[in-house]
Amino acid sequence: MGLYDLTVYDIVRKNALLRKNKVGFICGSLRMTFGEFADQVDRLAAGLAQMGIVKGDRIAVVSMNCHEFLVLYGAAAKIGAIMLPINWRLKPEEMDVILKDCTPKALVGSSEYLEILSTLADSNPFIQARFSIGEGGKGFEPLSSLKVHEKVGEEAQVHASDPFVIIHTAAVEGRPRGAVLSHGNIIAANVQSMAVMGIQEEAVHLAVLPLFHIAGLGMAMHAMHAGGINVVMRKFDAREAVELIEREKVTHLETFPPMLASILDEAASSGKDITSLKAVGGLDHPDTMRRCQEATGAKFFVGFGQTETTGFCTICPLDERPGSAGKEGPLAKVKIVDDYDREVPPGTPGEIVVRGPLVFLGYWNMPRETDYTFREGWHHTGDIGKLDEDGYLWYVKRKAEKELIKPGGENVYPAEVEKALLEHPDVLEACVFGVPDPQWGEAIKAVCTRRSGSSLEPQELIEFVASRIARYKKPKYVVFVESLPKTQDGAVDREKVKAQYGQT
Repeated sequence: MGLYDLTVYDIVRKNALLRKNKVGFICGSLRMTFGEFADQVDRLAAGLAQMGIVKGDRIAVVSMNCHEFLVLYGAAAKIGAIMLPINWRLKPEEMDVILKDCTPKALVGSSEYLEILSTLADSNPFIQARFSIGEGGKGFEPLSSLKVHEKVGEEAQVHASDPFVIIHTAAVEGRPRGAVLSHGNIIAANVQSMAVMGIQEEAVHLAVLPLFHIAGLGMAMHAMHAGGINVVMRKFDAREAVELIEREKVTHLETFPPMLASILDEAASSGKDITSLKAVGGLDHPDTMRRCQEATGAKFFVGFGQTETTGFCTICPLDERPGSAGKEGPLAKVKIVDDYDREVPPGTPGEIVVRGPLVFLGYWNMPRETDYTFREGWHHTGDIGKLDEDGYLWYVKRKAEKELIKPGGENVYPAEVEKALLEHPDVLEACVFGVPDPQWGEAIKAVCTRRSGSSLEPQELIEFVASRIARYKKPKYVVFVESLPKTQDGAVDREKVKAQYGQT
Protein backbone atom coordinates (compact mmCIF):
# COMPACT_ATOMS: atom_id res chain seq x y z
CA MET A 1 0.00 0.00 0.00
CA GLY A 2 1.19 3.47 -0.79
CA LEU A 3 0.87 6.58 1.30
CA TYR A 4 -2.00 7.91 -0.81
CA ASP A 5 -3.83 4.66 -1.53
CA LEU A 6 -7.40 3.81 -0.63
CA THR A 7 -8.95 0.70 -2.18
CA VAL A 8 -12.30 -1.06 -2.33
CA TYR A 9 -11.08 -3.55 0.27
CA ASP A 10 -10.25 -0.67 2.62
CA ILE A 11 -13.95 0.21 2.55
CA VAL A 12 -14.83 -3.38 3.50
CA ARG A 13 -12.49 -3.23 6.51
CA LYS A 14 -13.60 0.29 7.46
CA ASN A 15 -17.22 -0.87 7.72
CA ALA A 16 -16.20 -3.94 9.73
CA LEU A 17 -14.43 -1.67 12.20
CA LEU A 18 -16.97 1.14 12.45
CA ARG A 19 -20.22 -0.77 11.89
CA LYS A 20 -19.43 -4.39 12.70
CA ASN A 21 -22.89 -5.31 13.95
CA LYS A 22 -24.94 -3.20 11.57
CA VAL A 23 -26.81 -5.00 8.80
CA GLY A 24 -25.26 -3.93 5.53
CA PHE A 25 -26.72 -6.44 3.07
CA ILE A 26 -30.19 -7.90 2.67
CA CYS A 27 -30.78 -10.61 0.09
CA GLY A 28 -33.99 -12.62 0.37
CA SER A 29 -34.17 -13.91 3.94
CA LEU A 30 -30.46 -13.24 4.53
CA ARG A 31 -29.47 -10.24 6.62
CA MET A 32 -25.68 -9.89 6.75
CA THR A 33 -23.81 -7.46 9.00
CA PHE A 34 -20.74 -5.57 7.85
CA GLY A 35 -18.66 -7.71 10.20
CA GLU A 36 -20.02 -10.90 8.67
CA PHE A 37 -19.49 -9.53 5.18
CA ALA A 38 -15.83 -8.73 5.90
CA ASP A 39 -15.31 -12.22 7.33
CA GLN A 40 -16.81 -13.77 4.18
CA VAL A 41 -14.59 -11.55 2.03
CA ASP A 42 -11.43 -12.49 3.97
CA ARG A 43 -12.18 -16.20 3.85
CA LEU A 44 -12.94 -16.17 0.14
CA ALA A 45 -9.83 -14.08 -0.57
CA ALA A 46 -7.75 -16.66 1.29
CA GLY A 47 -9.31 -19.47 -0.73
CA LEU A 48 -8.69 -17.69 -4.02
CA ALA A 49 -5.08 -17.03 -3.06
CA GLN A 50 -4.52 -20.64 -2.06
CA MET A 51 -5.74 -21.87 -5.44
CA GLY A 52 -3.29 -19.58 -7.20
CA ILE A 53 -5.24 -16.42 -8.02
CA VAL A 54 -2.76 -13.55 -7.74
CA LYS A 55 -2.75 -9.83 -8.33
CA GLY A 56 -3.72 -9.02 -11.92
CA ASP A 57 -5.49 -12.32 -12.62
CA ARG A 58 -9.00 -11.97 -14.00
CA ILE A 59 -12.06 -13.60 -12.46
CA ALA A 60 -14.99 -13.83 -14.88
CA VAL A 61 -18.51 -13.89 -13.43
CA VAL A 62 -21.86 -14.64 -15.06
CA SER A 63 -24.50 -14.36 -12.37
CA MET A 64 -27.75 -12.82 -11.30
CA ASN A 65 -27.49 -10.33 -8.43
CA CYS A 66 -26.79 -11.90 -5.04
CA HIS A 67 -24.78 -11.19 -1.91
CA GLU A 68 -22.14 -13.73 -3.02
CA PHE A 69 -21.46 -11.57 -6.08
CA LEU A 70 -20.63 -8.64 -3.80
CA VAL A 71 -18.49 -10.85 -1.54
CA LEU A 72 -16.54 -11.92 -4.62
CA TYR A 73 -15.99 -8.27 -5.57
CA GLY A 74 -14.58 -7.67 -2.08
CA ALA A 75 -12.34 -10.75 -2.14
CA ALA A 76 -10.92 -9.85 -5.54
CA ALA A 77 -10.22 -6.34 -4.25
CA LYS A 78 -8.24 -7.73 -1.32
CA ILE A 79 -5.86 -9.84 -3.40
CA GLY A 80 -5.66 -7.46 -6.35
CA ALA A 81 -7.48 -9.72 -8.80
CA ILE A 82 -9.53 -8.04 -11.54
CA MET A 83 -13.25 -8.74 -11.74
CA LEU A 84 -14.71 -9.45 -15.18
CA PRO A 85 -18.51 -9.35 -14.83
CA ILE A 86 -20.26 -10.51 -18.00
CA ASN A 87 -23.76 -9.57 -19.09
CA TRP A 88 -25.84 -12.73 -18.67
CA ARG A 89 -28.14 -11.60 -21.47
CA LEU A 90 -25.42 -12.15 -24.06
CA LYS A 91 -25.36 -15.14 -26.37
CA PRO A 92 -22.64 -17.76 -25.63
CA GLU A 93 -20.74 -16.62 -28.71
CA GLU A 94 -20.68 -13.06 -27.39
CA MET A 95 -19.52 -14.23 -23.95
CA ASP A 96 -16.76 -16.21 -25.65
CA VAL A 97 -15.41 -13.06 -27.30
CA ILE A 98 -15.12 -11.38 -23.88
CA LEU A 99 -13.47 -14.42 -22.31
CA LYS A 100 -10.90 -14.62 -25.09
CA ASP A 101 -10.27 -10.89 -24.78
CA CYS A 102 -9.43 -11.01 -21.06
CA THR A 103 -8.29 -14.66 -20.53
CA PRO A 104 -9.59 -15.07 -16.97
CA LYS A 105 -7.97 -17.71 -14.76
CA ALA A 106 -11.26 -18.45 -12.97
CA LEU A 107 -14.86 -18.58 -14.15
CA VAL A 108 -17.76 -18.18 -11.72
CA GLY A 109 -21.41 -18.66 -12.58
CA SER A 110 -24.79 -18.92 -10.94
CA SER A 111 -26.67 -22.20 -11.39
CA GLU A 112 -28.81 -21.19 -14.38
CA TYR A 113 -25.71 -20.55 -16.54
CA LEU A 114 -23.50 -23.53 -15.67
CA GLU A 115 -24.34 -25.57 -18.74
CA ILE A 116 -23.45 -22.71 -21.09
CA LEU A 117 -20.37 -21.80 -19.08
CA SER A 118 -19.15 -25.40 -18.97
CA THR A 119 -19.02 -25.50 -22.77
CA LEU A 120 -17.25 -22.13 -22.87
CA ALA A 121 -14.70 -23.21 -20.26
CA ASP A 122 -13.96 -26.42 -22.17
CA SER A 123 -13.04 -24.40 -25.24
CA ASN A 124 -10.87 -21.87 -23.37
CA PRO A 125 -7.92 -23.63 -21.68
CA PHE A 126 -6.76 -20.46 -19.93
CA ILE A 127 -9.69 -20.99 -17.53
CA GLN A 128 -8.04 -23.06 -14.80
CA ALA A 129 -10.78 -23.06 -12.18
CA ARG A 130 -14.58 -23.17 -12.27
CA PHE A 131 -16.85 -22.18 -9.40
CA SER A 132 -20.58 -21.88 -8.95
CA ILE A 133 -22.64 -19.52 -6.84
CA GLY A 134 -24.93 -21.91 -5.03
CA GLU A 135 -24.88 -25.61 -5.75
CA GLY A 136 -22.15 -26.98 -8.00
CA GLY A 137 -22.45 -29.12 -11.09
CA LYS A 138 -21.22 -29.36 -14.69
CA GLY A 139 -17.65 -29.36 -13.39
CA PHE A 140 -18.17 -26.27 -11.21
CA GLU A 141 -17.32 -26.45 -7.51
CA PRO A 142 -19.40 -24.33 -5.09
CA LEU A 143 -17.73 -21.00 -4.43
CA SER A 144 -18.45 -21.58 -0.74
CA SER A 145 -15.91 -24.42 -0.76
CA LEU A 146 -13.17 -21.80 -1.18
CA LYS A 147 -14.08 -19.92 2.00
CA VAL A 148 -11.28 -21.23 4.20
CA HIS A 149 -10.52 -20.09 7.74
CA GLU A 150 -6.84 -19.33 7.15
CA LYS A 151 -5.78 -15.80 6.36
CA VAL A 152 -3.87 -14.83 3.23
CA GLY A 153 -0.20 -15.39 4.02
CA GLU A 154 1.16 -12.13 2.64
CA GLU A 155 -0.99 -9.04 2.16
CA ALA A 156 -1.19 -8.16 -1.54
CA GLN A 157 0.15 -4.73 -2.42
CA VAL A 158 -2.95 -3.23 -4.03
CA HIS A 159 -2.94 0.41 -5.03
CA ALA A 160 -5.69 2.88 -5.86
CA SER A 161 -4.35 3.01 -9.41
CA ASP A 162 -4.62 -0.77 -9.90
CA PRO A 163 -7.41 -2.24 -12.05
CA PHE A 164 -10.45 -3.43 -10.11
CA VAL A 165 -13.00 -4.34 -12.77
CA ILE A 166 -13.29 -4.67 -16.55
CA ILE A 167 -16.74 -3.85 -17.93
CA HIS A 168 -17.28 -4.41 -21.63
CA THR A 169 -19.15 -1.75 -23.52
CA ALA A 170 -21.06 -2.18 -26.77
CA ALA A 171 -19.25 -3.71 -29.73
CA VAL A 172 -17.55 -1.25 -32.09
CA GLU A 173 -16.80 -2.73 -35.51
CA GLY A 174 -17.87 -6.08 -34.13
CA ARG A 175 -15.56 -6.10 -31.09
CA PRO A 176 -16.68 -5.15 -27.57
CA ARG A 177 -14.28 -2.90 -25.66
CA GLY A 178 -13.33 -3.68 -22.07
CA ALA A 179 -13.29 -0.49 -20.01
CA VAL A 180 -10.83 -0.90 -17.14
CA LEU A 181 -11.85 0.84 -13.91
CA SER A 182 -9.44 1.24 -11.01
CA HIS A 183 -10.02 1.13 -7.27
CA GLY A 184 -9.48 4.88 -7.31
CA ASN A 185 -12.19 5.33 -9.95
CA ILE A 186 -14.70 3.50 -7.75
CA ILE A 187 -13.71 5.44 -4.62
CA ALA A 188 -13.99 8.77 -6.45
CA ALA A 189 -17.43 7.88 -7.86
CA ASN A 190 -18.54 6.84 -4.37
CA VAL A 191 -17.48 10.11 -2.79
CA GLN A 192 -19.09 12.19 -5.55
CA SER A 193 -22.44 10.37 -5.31
CA MET A 194 -22.39 10.46 -1.52
CA ALA A 195 -22.01 14.24 -1.71
CA VAL A 196 -24.44 14.99 -4.53
CA MET A 197 -27.20 12.41 -3.91
CA GLY A 198 -27.08 12.52 -0.13
CA ILE A 199 -26.00 8.89 0.30
CA GLN A 200 -25.16 8.64 4.00
CA GLU A 201 -25.01 5.92 6.64
CA GLU A 202 -28.81 5.95 6.90
CA ALA A 203 -29.20 5.20 3.18
CA VAL A 204 -30.99 2.04 2.07
CA HIS A 205 -30.29 1.23 -1.57
CA LEU A 206 -32.40 -1.16 -3.62
CA ALA A 207 -29.78 -2.96 -5.74
CA VAL A 208 -32.01 -3.81 -8.68
CA LEU A 209 -29.74 -2.98 -11.62
CA PRO A 210 -27.41 -5.85 -12.58
CA LEU A 211 -24.01 -5.95 -10.91
CA PHE A 212 -22.31 -6.43 -14.28
CA HIS A 213 -23.37 -2.87 -15.20
CA ILE A 214 -21.55 0.23 -13.99
CA ALA A 215 -24.81 1.73 -12.72
CA GLY A 216 -25.69 -1.37 -10.68
CA LEU A 217 -22.17 -1.91 -9.35
CA GLY A 218 -21.66 1.80 -8.79
CA MET A 219 -24.76 2.39 -6.67
CA ALA A 220 -24.04 -0.73 -4.60
CA MET A 221 -20.51 0.56 -3.95
CA HIS A 222 -21.77 4.08 -3.15
CA ALA A 223 -24.11 2.71 -0.48
CA MET A 224 -21.47 0.35 0.95
CA HIS A 225 -18.86 3.11 1.16
CA ALA A 226 -21.31 5.34 3.05
CA GLY A 227 -22.11 2.53 5.49
CA GLY A 228 -25.64 2.21 4.15
CA ILE A 229 -27.64 -0.91 3.40
CA ASN A 230 -27.80 -2.73 0.06
CA VAL A 231 -31.08 -4.58 -0.48
CA VAL A 232 -30.09 -6.96 -3.26
CA MET A 233 -32.68 -8.11 -5.81
CA ARG A 234 -31.75 -11.19 -7.84
CA LYS A 235 -33.62 -9.87 -10.86
CA PHE A 236 -36.10 -7.07 -11.38
CA ASP A 237 -39.72 -7.72 -10.51
CA ALA A 238 -42.01 -4.73 -9.96
CA ARG A 239 -44.15 -6.33 -7.27
CA GLU A 240 -41.13 -7.53 -5.29
CA ALA A 241 -39.42 -4.15 -5.71
CA VAL A 242 -42.41 -2.29 -4.30
CA GLU A 243 -42.71 -4.71 -1.37
CA LEU A 244 -39.01 -4.29 -0.57
CA ILE A 245 -39.19 -0.50 -0.79
CA GLU A 246 -42.06 -0.45 1.68
CA ARG A 247 -40.69 -3.10 4.06
CA GLU A 248 -37.05 -2.01 4.15
CA LYS A 249 -37.74 1.74 3.87
CA VAL A 250 -35.58 2.07 0.77
CA THR A 251 -34.24 5.59 0.29
CA HIS A 252 -32.13 5.33 -2.88
CA LEU A 253 -32.86 3.77 -6.24
CA GLU A 254 -31.40 3.84 -9.73
CA THR A 255 -33.27 2.35 -12.68
CA PHE A 256 -33.48 2.09 -16.46
CA PRO A 257 -36.70 2.08 -18.48
CA PRO A 258 -39.22 0.59 -18.02
CA MET A 259 -38.41 -0.32 -14.40
CA LEU A 260 -39.45 2.93 -12.71
CA ALA A 261 -42.78 3.18 -14.55
CA SER A 262 -43.52 -0.43 -13.55
CA ILE A 263 -42.70 0.34 -9.91
CA LEU A 264 -44.96 3.40 -9.89
CA ASP A 265 -47.78 1.46 -11.55
CA GLU A 266 -47.45 -1.39 -9.06
CA ALA A 267 -47.39 0.96 -6.07
CA ALA A 268 -50.47 2.76 -7.32
CA SER A 269 -52.43 -0.45 -7.90
CA SER A 270 -51.32 -2.22 -4.71
CA GLY A 271 -51.51 0.75 -2.38
CA LYS A 272 -47.99 0.06 -1.11
CA ASP A 273 -46.14 2.98 0.46
CA ILE A 274 -42.95 3.93 -1.41
CA THR A 275 -42.60 7.42 0.04
CA SER A 276 -39.43 6.39 1.90
CA LEU A 277 -37.61 7.10 -1.39
CA LYS A 278 -35.46 10.21 -1.15
CA ALA A 279 -33.26 10.08 -4.27
CA VAL A 280 -33.89 8.30 -7.57
CA GLY A 281 -31.57 8.38 -10.54
CA GLY A 282 -31.11 6.93 -13.98
CA LEU A 283 -32.38 7.35 -17.51
CA ASP A 284 -36.09 7.73 -18.11
CA HIS A 285 -38.85 9.64 -19.85
CA PRO A 286 -39.40 13.13 -18.40
CA ASP A 287 -43.03 12.30 -17.60
CA THR A 288 -41.94 9.25 -15.57
CA MET A 289 -39.35 11.30 -13.71
CA ARG A 290 -41.93 13.91 -12.72
CA ARG A 291 -44.46 11.27 -11.83
CA CYS A 292 -41.89 9.67 -9.53
CA GLN A 293 -41.27 12.93 -7.73
CA GLU A 294 -44.97 13.63 -7.34
CA ALA A 295 -45.78 10.12 -6.08
CA THR A 296 -42.88 9.72 -3.66
CA GLY A 297 -41.54 13.17 -2.78
CA ALA A 298 -38.08 11.97 -3.85
CA LYS A 299 -35.67 14.03 -5.93
CA PHE A 300 -34.96 12.59 -9.35
CA PHE A 301 -31.33 13.08 -10.41
CA VAL A 302 -30.44 13.44 -14.08
CA GLY A 303 -26.97 13.27 -15.54
CA PHE A 304 -24.58 12.25 -18.25
CA GLY A 305 -22.05 9.49 -17.89
CA GLN A 306 -20.52 6.33 -19.27
CA THR A 307 -18.83 3.19 -18.06
CA GLU A 308 -15.62 5.02 -18.99
CA THR A 309 -16.42 7.79 -16.48
CA THR A 310 -17.43 5.37 -13.71
CA GLY A 311 -21.02 6.52 -14.03
CA PHE A 312 -22.30 10.09 -13.98
CA CYS A 313 -19.79 12.87 -14.54
CA THR A 314 -22.52 15.55 -14.75
CA ILE A 315 -25.50 15.39 -12.44
CA CYS A 316 -28.16 17.52 -10.75
CA PRO A 317 -31.76 17.25 -9.53
CA LEU A 318 -34.33 17.23 -12.34
CA ASP A 319 -35.92 20.53 -11.29
CA GLU A 320 -32.62 22.42 -10.98
CA ARG A 321 -32.29 22.88 -14.75
CA PRO A 322 -35.15 20.97 -16.47
CA GLY A 323 -34.13 19.35 -19.74
CA SER A 324 -30.41 19.46 -19.01
CA ALA A 325 -28.08 16.57 -18.17
CA GLY A 326 -26.83 18.30 -15.05
CA LYS A 327 -23.60 20.13 -14.29
CA GLU A 328 -20.15 18.69 -13.75
CA GLY A 329 -19.83 16.80 -10.48
CA PRO A 330 -17.33 17.75 -7.76
CA LEU A 331 -14.77 15.24 -9.09
CA ALA A 332 -15.15 15.81 -12.83
CA LYS A 333 -14.06 18.47 -15.27
CA VAL A 334 -16.17 18.69 -18.44
CA LYS A 335 -15.75 20.84 -21.53
CA ILE A 336 -16.99 20.95 -25.12
CA VAL A 337 -14.55 20.87 -28.04
CA ASP A 338 -14.73 21.03 -31.83
CA ASP A 339 -13.24 18.50 -34.26
CA TYR A 340 -9.80 20.01 -33.68
CA ASP A 341 -10.06 19.72 -29.87
CA ARG A 342 -10.49 23.47 -29.43
CA GLU A 343 -12.87 24.52 -26.66
CA VAL A 344 -16.05 26.09 -28.01
CA PRO A 345 -18.10 28.94 -26.48
CA PRO A 346 -21.19 28.29 -24.31
CA GLY A 347 -24.21 27.26 -26.37
CA THR A 348 -22.10 25.80 -29.18
CA PRO A 349 -22.45 22.04 -29.81
CA GLY A 350 -19.30 19.92 -29.78
CA GLU A 351 -17.85 16.73 -28.37
CA ILE A 352 -18.15 16.20 -24.61
CA VAL A 353 -14.72 15.57 -23.10
CA VAL A 354 -13.93 14.74 -19.47
CA ARG A 355 -10.96 14.55 -17.14
CA GLY A 356 -10.49 13.83 -13.45
CA PRO A 357 -10.37 10.83 -11.11
CA LEU A 358 -13.58 9.35 -12.55
CA VAL A 359 -11.98 8.68 -15.94
CA PHE A 360 -11.15 5.03 -16.54
CA LEU A 361 -7.67 3.57 -17.10
CA GLY A 362 -8.27 2.68 -20.74
CA TYR A 363 -9.53 -0.17 -22.89
CA TRP A 364 -8.19 -3.64 -22.14
CA ASN A 365 -5.66 -4.76 -24.77
CA MET A 366 -6.53 -1.81 -27.02
CA PRO A 367 -3.67 0.71 -26.70
CA ARG A 368 -4.36 2.45 -30.01
CA GLU A 369 -8.04 3.02 -29.19
CA THR A 370 -7.11 4.15 -25.67
CA ASP A 371 -4.57 6.68 -26.96
CA TYR A 372 -7.13 8.05 -29.40
CA THR A 373 -9.78 8.35 -26.69
CA PHE A 374 -7.31 10.12 -24.36
CA ARG A 375 -5.88 12.54 -26.94
CA GLU A 376 -4.93 16.01 -25.73
CA GLY A 377 -5.19 14.83 -22.11
CA TRP A 378 -8.99 14.43 -22.10
CA HIS A 379 -11.33 11.45 -22.37
CA HIS A 380 -13.32 11.91 -25.57
CA THR A 381 -16.79 10.52 -24.97
CA GLY A 382 -17.94 10.40 -28.58
CA ASP A 383 -21.09 12.29 -27.58
CA ILE A 384 -22.18 15.74 -28.71
CA GLY A 385 -23.49 18.30 -26.24
CA LYS A 386 -23.34 21.95 -25.31
CA LEU A 387 -22.79 23.83 -22.07
CA ASP A 388 -24.93 26.83 -21.21
CA GLU A 389 -23.63 29.99 -19.55
CA ASP A 390 -24.15 28.43 -16.10
CA GLY A 391 -22.25 25.23 -16.88
CA TYR A 392 -25.21 22.90 -17.35
CA LEU A 393 -24.78 20.23 -20.02
CA TRP A 394 -27.37 19.81 -22.74
CA TYR A 395 -27.10 16.55 -24.60
CA VAL A 396 -27.45 16.77 -28.40
CA LYS A 397 -26.56 13.45 -30.04
CA ARG A 398 -23.82 10.89 -30.53
CA LYS A 399 -20.98 11.43 -32.93
CA ALA A 400 -21.31 9.57 -36.22
CA GLU A 401 -18.23 7.48 -35.38
CA LYS A 402 -19.90 6.32 -32.17
CA GLU A 403 -23.58 6.13 -32.96
CA LEU A 404 -25.12 4.28 -30.06
CA ILE A 405 -28.63 3.04 -29.22
CA LYS A 406 -29.67 2.57 -25.59
CA PRO A 407 -32.74 0.32 -25.24
CA GLY A 408 -33.51 0.03 -21.53
CA GLY A 409 -30.08 1.33 -20.51
CA GLU A 410 -28.10 -1.23 -22.53
CA ASN A 411 -25.59 -0.08 -25.14
CA VAL A 412 -26.05 -1.28 -28.72
CA TYR A 413 -23.98 -0.19 -31.71
CA PRO A 414 -25.83 -0.16 -35.05
CA ALA A 415 -22.92 -1.89 -36.82
CA GLU A 416 -23.32 -4.97 -34.65
CA VAL A 417 -27.02 -5.28 -35.48
CA GLU A 418 -26.41 -4.52 -39.15
CA LYS A 419 -23.83 -7.30 -39.30
CA ALA A 420 -26.39 -9.78 -37.91
CA LEU A 421 -29.06 -8.57 -40.35
CA LEU A 422 -26.75 -9.01 -43.33
CA GLU A 423 -26.11 -12.63 -42.34
CA HIS A 424 -29.63 -13.40 -43.56
CA PRO A 425 -29.38 -14.54 -47.18
CA ASP A 426 -32.33 -12.38 -48.25
CA VAL A 427 -31.02 -9.10 -46.83
CA LEU A 428 -28.93 -6.99 -49.22
CA GLU A 429 -28.47 -3.76 -47.25
CA ALA A 430 -29.32 -2.60 -43.75
CA CYS A 431 -29.27 0.66 -41.83
CA VAL A 432 -29.93 0.57 -38.08
CA PHE A 433 -30.61 3.50 -35.75
CA GLY A 434 -32.44 4.40 -32.56
CA VAL A 435 -35.95 5.81 -32.31
CA PRO A 436 -37.81 7.15 -29.25
CA ASP A 437 -39.74 4.49 -27.37
CA PRO A 438 -42.16 5.14 -24.47
CA GLN A 439 -41.38 1.80 -22.79
CA TRP A 440 -37.63 1.38 -23.23
CA GLY A 441 -36.56 5.01 -23.74
CA GLU A 442 -35.06 4.12 -27.11
CA ALA A 443 -35.77 1.27 -29.52
CA ILE A 444 -33.85 -0.25 -32.42
CA LYS A 445 -35.16 0.26 -35.94
CA ALA A 446 -33.78 -1.38 -39.08
CA VAL A 447 -34.41 -0.24 -42.65
CA CYS A 448 -33.42 -2.99 -45.10
CA THR A 449 -33.52 -3.99 -48.75
CA ARG A 450 -34.39 -7.58 -49.73
CA ARG A 451 -33.35 -9.82 -52.58
CA SER A 452 -35.73 -9.74 -55.54
CA GLY A 453 -38.61 -12.13 -55.03
CA SER A 454 -37.99 -12.58 -51.30
CA SER A 455 -41.02 -13.05 -49.03
CA LEU A 456 -39.04 -12.32 -45.85
CA GLU A 457 -41.28 -10.73 -43.19
CA PRO A 458 -40.19 -8.21 -40.51
CA GLN A 459 -40.90 -10.49 -37.54
CA GLU A 460 -39.04 -13.35 -39.17
CA LEU A 461 -35.97 -11.14 -39.58
CA ILE A 462 -36.27 -9.84 -36.01
CA GLU A 463 -36.19 -13.39 -34.65
CA PHE A 464 -33.30 -14.23 -36.96
CA VAL A 465 -31.23 -11.45 -35.39
CA ALA A 466 -32.27 -12.54 -31.89
CA SER A 467 -30.88 -16.00 -32.64
CA ARG A 468 -27.43 -14.57 -33.37
CA ILE A 469 -26.85 -11.82 -30.82
CA ALA A 470 -28.35 -10.94 -27.42
CA ARG A 471 -32.12 -10.49 -27.68
CA TYR A 472 -31.99 -6.94 -26.34
CA LYS A 473 -30.03 -6.07 -29.51
CA LYS A 474 -32.74 -7.24 -31.91
CA PRO A 475 -34.71 -4.57 -33.79
CA LYS A 476 -38.12 -3.68 -32.48
CA TYR A 477 -39.07 -2.32 -35.90
CA VAL A 478 -38.06 -3.53 -39.38
CA VAL A 479 -39.00 -1.73 -42.59
CA PHE A 480 -38.27 -3.08 -46.07
CA VAL A 481 -37.64 -0.55 -48.86
CA GLU A 482 -36.73 -0.75 -52.53
CA SER A 483 -33.42 1.08 -52.03
CA LEU A 484 -31.47 3.06 -49.44
CA PRO A 485 -30.20 6.61 -50.11
CA LYS A 486 -26.46 6.79 -50.75
CA THR A 487 -23.68 9.32 -50.27
CA GLN A 488 -21.42 10.39 -53.13
CA ASP A 489 -18.95 7.61 -52.32
CA GLY A 490 -21.70 4.97 -52.53
CA ALA A 491 -22.13 4.36 -48.80
CA VAL A 492 -25.56 4.30 -47.16
CA ASP A 493 -26.48 7.85 -46.14
CA ARG A 494 -27.44 7.25 -42.53
CA GLU A 495 -28.72 10.77 -41.93
CA LYS A 496 -31.07 10.61 -44.90
CA VAL A 497 -32.33 7.17 -43.86
CA LYS A 498 -33.06 8.46 -40.36
CA ALA A 499 -34.78 11.55 -41.77
CA GLN A 500 -37.02 9.48 -44.04
CA TYR A 501 -37.75 6.54 -41.74
CA GLY A 502 -37.07 7.87 -38.25
CA GLN A 503 -40.69 7.74 -37.14
CA THR A 504 -41.86 4.64 -35.26
